[in-house]
Amino acid sequence: MDTKELLKKVRKIEIKTRRLSDHIFGGEYHSTFKGRGMTFSEVRQYQYGDDVRAIDWNVTARYNEPFVKVFEEERELTMMLVVDVSGSEMFGTQDQFKREILTEIAATLAFSALQNNDKVGVLLFSDQIELFIPPKKGRSHVLRIIRELLEFKPISTRTNISVALEFLSGILKKRAIVFLLSDFMDTNYEKTLQIASKKHDLTGIRVYDALEEDLPNIGIVPMRDAETGGIQWVDTQSKKLRQNYIKHYLEQVKYFETLFKKNGAGTLSCRIDESYVKKLLSYFKARL
Repeated sequence: MDTKELLKKVRKIEIKTRRLSDHIFGGEYHSTFKGRGMTFSEVRQYQYGDDVRAIDWNVTARYNEPFVKVFEEERELTMMLVVDVSGSEMFGTQDQFKREILTEIAATLAFSALQNNDKVGVLLFSDQIELFIPPKKGRSHVLRIIRELLEFKPISTRTNISVALEFLSGILKKRAIVFLLSDFMDTNYEKTLQIASKKHDLTGIRVYDALEEDLPNIGIVPMRDAETGGIQWVDTQSKKLRQNYIKHYLEQVKYFETLFKKNGAGTLSCRIDESYVKKLLSYFKARL
C-alpha cells in the first residue's frame, strides 16, 4: 500500500470511528472505566447535606465555621489495545476481513480514550510480539496506531495469546484498561490470563466470521490453513468431519468465554457482519 492510499484509509477510519467515539461512546467510556481514585481539589464552606466526614477540622477551627474538603476523580487512565495479527485474522466471507473489523473497533476505543485525555498504547502479536507502541496521549499518536493496524505485516502467521499476555504483564507496572482483540482460535493461555486479569481491567473482544461456525457440505475442496500455509483436500460431504469441526470450534469458544468469566474479565463476541457499535454500547452499559 503506497503512502497516499494509506493516508486515505487512515483518514476514512478516523472519520468513521471518531464520530462514533464522540457521539456514542464518549460518555459511556467515561462512566464505565473509572479513574484510579479520588484526589483532593479544594475546600469550601459546609453546605446542608454535605458528608460530615469530609469536614476539614483545621480550616474549620481557623475560621470558626465549618469547611469541607472537595475531592475529584483522578481520571487519567491508560488503555492498551492487544491485537492479534496472525494469519487467521485475514479471513472473511463477507465484505470485510476480521482484521479490518478489529482495526475499526480498536480505533473507536482509542478515540474514546483520547476524548477522555487518557493514554493509549498498542501491542500487536502473533505467536510472538510483533510490535509494541508504549502508551501516549494525542491525536497524532492514535493515528500512528491506526496506520500500524492497517499496514503492519507480521513476521509470523501463527497465534499464541499466552505470549502476548505474559509480555503485557511484564511491561505494564500500573493498572490499565486492556482490550484483547482476537478470534481466540487458541488455547493454553489460562495461567497468563489469570495473572493479567488480576493486574488489569481486562476485556476479550472476539471477532469471527459466520462460516467459521459451520462447515458447509460443498464436496471435496482444497483448504489452506491461514496460520501454517498448508493446503489440504477436505471431504466436506463427511458428516463426521463436519461434526468434529463444529465440536472443535465450539470448544475453543467455550474455553474463551469460561476462562475470561472465571477470572473476572469481560467478554464480547462480534460476527463481522454484525454491528460492533451495538455490541460495544451494550457491553459498556452492562458494566455500569
